[in-house]
Amino acid sequence: MQSDTLLDVANFSTLFVCMVLKFPQIFVLIRAKSSAGVSLNALLLELIGYIVFVTYQMYYDYPPPTYLEYPILIAQDVMLLLLMLHYGGCLRQSLVYSLLFVGGWRLLTVDKMVIDTAMSLCTVISAASKLTQLQCLWKSQDAGQVSALTWALATYTCAARIYTATVTTGDMLVLIRFIVMTLLNIWVLLTIIYYQRQRSPKKED
Repeated sequence: MQSDTLLDVANFSTLFVCMVLKFPQIFVLIRAKSSAGVSLNALLLELIGYIVFVTYQMYYDYPPPTYLEYPILIAQDVMLLLLMLHYGGCLRQSLVYSLLFVGGWRLLTVDKMVIDTAMSLCTVISAASKLTQLQCLWKSQDAGQVSALTWALATYTCAARIYTATVTTGDMLVLIRFIVMTLLNIWVLLTIIYYQRQRSPKKED
């Protein structure tokens, strides 16, 4: 009974957090009217990882509470992508990205081997997204408009999903993905905090 209660708490808290996960970042971009410090390539890789993951979960009829937040995250990432393209003066490219994502999603469900292969690469793709964001931070040495709150919330959701995946499916591909994502999210979060603290004294001067 206690285990079931903890599972429900983990599932619903993750869903709730994911409903607002990207909003701090979205509001920061809207307020600044700039996407400085936020990597477009990292966002695109993250979107690919989300699409592959949720398609895999649905393909194998996993319990909806274990992946219900991903359609919400995809919608929020699409909003972020449109904002970044808008502020970068490249909004017309949104149509190209839409066609590629829809075409790729359809391709994933063509055969079991395709979705299994894609899922085995999903962790690499998602990890590449985090590393690309880290590279962007290291290169600029400035957190720019990157929201630390968004990355803190992302860290929590991945950590919670380690528990839910262990209790429900025990799928090692899924577990490995969440462990790697948790560690990388922490790394990005600490990097953001470091550069934001570096920037604060300069503002005071």
